[in-house]
Amino acid sequence: MSEQATREQAMNEREVIVRRARAEEVPGIVVSSSLLFAEDGGERDPSLNVDWPRRHGAEAFTAALQDPGRLLLAALHGDEVVGHLSGSLSGPSALRPVGSATLMALYVRPEHRRARVGARLVDTFLAWAREQGAVHAEVTASAANADGIRFYEREAFRPQALTLRLNL
Repeated sequence: MSEQATREQAMNEREVIVRRARAEEVPGIVVSSSLLFAEDGGERDPSLNVDWPRRHGAEAFTAALQDPGRLLLAALHGDEVVGHLSGSLSGPSALRPVGSATLMALYVRPEHRRARVGARLVDTFLAWAREQGAVHAEVTASAANADGIRFYEREAFRPQALTLRLNL
């Protein structure tokens, strides 16, 4: 990486703050979620309701802020939400007697990628999961999302299961 690119990356990292989302950031998270659905889900899964964030996101994200078993993070550049992460806890149960954390959604606007914003969101999620007593963390990525899979593998996630689908 060139010296200028390194300086730009360091500057971008300082400019973007990652923290637990606040109620006033929910509208920006709805936009971020809409971008995720359009860029990833809608392109790779025709059964996905790409209008979900617009129709249900505000209510769902507001509820997540109040749920101790959920985590909603915002990546902020000034007052603008430029990314988000949503996670949840499950277990332990009789079938799986350990707690698990699921990274449900992650999005960073393209102009802030390659500046470790996504990695900082994941690091914050993993720290939260450990604090909550989770034994492992998991994320699902579309098999067609090679960039996403590479990103999660760089963050130390490894393949565990494979879902096969037949569209009828």
